[in-house]
Amino acid sequence: MRTLCASTLIGEFFVIGFAGLVAMQMTDLSAVAVWSVSGVAMLLSLALCGMLTRPGGVQLGWALQIALIAAGFVVPTMFFLGVVFAALWWASVHFGRKIDEAKARWAAQAEASGEAA
Repeated sequence: MRTLCASTLIGEFFVIGFAGLVAMQMTDLSAVAVWSVSGVAMLLSLALCGMLTRPGGVQLGWALQIALIAAGFVVPTMFFLGVVFAALWWASVHFGRKIDEAKARWAAQAEASGEAA
C-alpha cells in the first residue's frame, strides 16, 4: 500500500505546486497567502509519504484529498483534479491493501512449505 499511496502523494505535490502558480495569476491573493497555503499542502503531501504506515496516515491523506477538492474554489480546475486524485487515493489504498494481504499470504505459504521440507 505504501508504494501506491506514496506515488499518488508525489503526484499531488506537483499538482499543488502548479495550482499555486495558477492561483497567483488568476486571483488577487497575495503571493505570501498563496504560497503559505500551497507550501503547507506540499509539505503535508511529502510528510504523508513517510506516515502512511502509522495510525492516522491514511486518514490524513483523505483530509488532503478533501482540501484539494476545496481548492477548486480558488482555482476551478482543482475541482476536477481533486476528484481525480481522490479516486487515485482510494484506488491506492484499496488495491495496496489487497497487495499487502497477498504478500502476507505468500510469505506465510513459503514459510509453511519451508517448515515442511
